[in-house]
Amino acid sequence: MKLAPSILSADFACLGDEVAAIEDGGADWVHVDVMDGHFVPNLTIGAPVAAAVHRVTDLPLDVHLMIDNPDDYLEDFAEAGARGLTVHQEVCPHLHRTVQRIRALGMEPGVALNPATPVAALEEIAPEVGLVLVMSVNPGFGGQSFIGGSMEKVARTRALLDRVGSSAEIEVDGGVDAGNAAALRDAGATVLVAGSAVYGHAEGAAAGVRALRRALAE
Repeated sequence: MKLAPSILSADFACLGDEVAAIEDGGADWVHVDVMDGHFVPNLTIGAPVAAAVHRVTDLPLDVHLMIDNPDDYLEDFAEAGARGLTVHQEVCPHLHRTVQRIRALGMEPGVALNPATPVAALEEIAPEVGLVLVMSVNPGFGGQSFIGGSMEKVARTRALLDRVGSSAEIEVDGGVDAGNAAALRDAGATVLVAGSAVYGHAEGAAAGVRALRRALAE
């Protein structure tokens, strides 16, 4: 089970230290949320910040593009050092071509589904992706509550990937914490993104990562 803390909830005044903290806590990936203020109602960071994070950690960068026209920025994030690049099914009219381009640039392609987007939308692309990201909140802001039906959606995603013979990761993002981590794993998730549960932990981000790991072990 991989843990990918989201730096969306980190203190950007000391981002290097915040990344070092999750590395010390045993995180597997660094999740980078990129928002453009159009596809989602928030504006966050771009490729230069991803590149800066890449320079201060050996953890793989798991970049999630919540933006219109993601095809215009694929090369930028490849150059920034992204290991994986996830785009939204809802904004890619030629999704197969986008996924192929991401892979050709040396990154693992992922496809994200908003809460209201059915799992069936992945039917044609599922064999081509390395990761499916199930959004368990409506994207745009950290600290939201987990949408209950997302648990069943994870299970349906697992069933679809199994049916097409795909070993793609299933990542869950939104409202993930120590209280639902084990249930998400049991539903079929293999990667958990957590922002507030990690960076909002009373004892710091490293302790937040360890708390999630303990919850999975128990």
